[in-house]
Amino acid sequence: MRTLVDIFSQTLRTLWAHKLRSFLTMFGIAWGVGSLLLLAGVGEGFRNGNRRQLETFGKNIIFLFGGRAPAVEGSFNSMRWFNLTYDDYVAIQKESSLALHISPVIARDDIRAVSDYTSTNGQVSGVPPVFSLVRTIPLQVGRWLNDEDNEQRRRVCILGREMTRNLFPGRPAVGNSILLNGVRFQVIGMLSMIGNEEQNSTNIRIFVPFNTMRELFPLKGDNSKEGNAISFLNYQPRTFDENEAAKDELHRIVARNHGGFDPEAKDIWEEWDTVKNQKTMGKIFTAMDWFLGGVGLVTLALGAIGIINIMLVAVTERTREIGLRKALGATNRNILFQFFLEGAFLTLLSGALGVGAAMLIIHLLSGVNLPQGFDTPRIVPVSAVGAVLSLALAGITAGLYPARKAAMLEPVEALRQE
Repeated sequence: MRTLVDIFSQTLRTLWAHKLRSFLTMFGIAWGVGSLLLLAGVGEGFRNGNRRQLETFGKNIIFLFGGRAPAVEGSFNSMRWFNLTYDDYVAIQKESSLALHISPVIARDDIRAVSDYTSTNGQVSGVPPVFSLVRTIPLQVGRWLNDEDNEQRRRVCILGREMTRNLFPGRPAVGNSILLNGVRFQVIGMLSMIGNEEQNSTNIRIFVPFNTMRELFPLKGDNSKEGNAISFLNYQPRTFDENEAAKDELHRIVARNHGGFDPEAKDIWEEWDTVKNQKTMGKIFTAMDWFLGGVGLVTLALGAIGIINIMLVAVTERTREIGLRKALGATNRNILFQFFLEGAFLTLLSGALGVGAAMLIIHLLSGVNLPQGFDTPRIVPVSAVGAVLSLALAGITAGLYPARKAAMLEPVEALRQE
C-alpha cells in the first residue's frame, strides 16, 4: 500500500513539474472524448426527436391516397386522378394478408361547426373505431368511438384539443352538443394535445363515425357522385420490414378495381410511408455513427501518441532516477508498474474530465427550447462506457512501450546518463 501511495505521489510530482506539457496532453484527450460524446448525444437527440414526431401521427403507419391512372388503357401520356373508394377498402380488408388495422378516412374542411358559444369551420373526419389502433389518439376526457356508434350511424363526435378550445372556450365539452352543417352531434370525448398545436392536424379535428360521415357528409367532386369515395386509407404493415410488400399488395388490389392498369407504373400512387422514413433516417444515423466512430478512433490514436510522447520524455529525463532506484533494489516490475500507472492515470483523468464536461454542457442544454423534431442531447451510456474503456485501453497500450524501455535499463548505464 505504501509503495502504491509513493508511486501516485511521484506521478503527481512529475505531472506538476511539466505543467504545460501535461495540460496540453490532457486537454487534447479530454477535448476528443467530450466532443465524441456531445456529437453522439446530439445524434441520439435528433434520432429520438424524429421518432417521437413520427409517432405523434402513429406507429409504423402508411397513408394511401388516390392516384393518377391512364385515361386510356395502356397509355400513360394522359393521366386522370382517381379517388379511393369504399369498395377498395372492402376488397383490401378481404384480400390483404400484409396490411393490419386498415382504416378508411373521409376528411372534409368545409363543414360549419357551431356550439352554444362560438362557431368555426370544422375539419371533420369520418373514421371507424380501428382508427385509434393506427393513429395516435390520446383521450383526455370521455371515450373513443365504438362499433355500435359506427354500425348505428350515431351522431356523436370527439374533439381535438384545439377544436375544443375554439368551440368551448373555458367550458366543459363532453356531454354537450354541437351542430355540424345544422346536424346536432353529441360530444363524447376530447383528446389531449398532440405535439405542438400547429404541427399536428389532429388537434384541430372533429372525429365522427365513418358510416355517419358517409351518410351525412360524403365527399364531393370527382368519383364521388355515389357517396362512395374516401379521402385516404391508413394501415400498418404486418411487420416493420414488410412495408414495401404491403404497399405492392394494396397497389395491385386498387389497380384492379380501377380499370386494371399496371400497378408498378411510375407516378401513379400518392402515399406517405412512415416506415420508409424511419428506415431512411436509420441509415443516416448509422452512417453518422460510423463517422463518429472514425472520429473517436482518430481522437484516441492522437491521445495515445500524446501519452507515448510524454512518457518517453519522462523516461529520458528520469534516467538517472531509474538507475538509482534499480541500484537500490527496485525490480523491473516496480519500474514497469510505475510508468504504466502514470500513463493510465493521465489517460483516465483526462477521459473523466472530458465526460464531465460533456455531461455539464448537455445539462445546460436541457433547459433550451429546441426546434421541432429535436430532443435534448443526452449521454448515450454505451458510447460513454465504450469511450472510457477504449481510452483506458489506449492509455495502457501507450504506456507499455516507454514503461518497458525504462524497466530494461541497466543500473550502471542509467547512472552514467547526464
